[in-house]
Amino acid sequence: MLLPFKKIFFTFTFNLSLFLLLMIGIQNSSKSRKVNLIISETVNFPVSFIIGISFISGSISGSLLENNFRNTK
Repeated sequence: MLLPFKKIFFTFTFNLSLFLLLMIGIQNSSKSRKVNLIISETVNFPVSFIIGISFISGSISGSLLENNFRNTK
């Protein structure tokens, strides 16, 4: 029972550390783009921020889905 909580805690701390490194890394980024959503556009974000957030959100959702599939079997 303790193992799933430990894995979720590790996932969130690892991705939080990646997010903090991303924030430090994009300080001097000069290229900015807008993201076109279905409803409207976002403000200008650096390209590295968009790529980094996509990677982090995929990592979180993938680890949570994998954890969910293990519980249903």
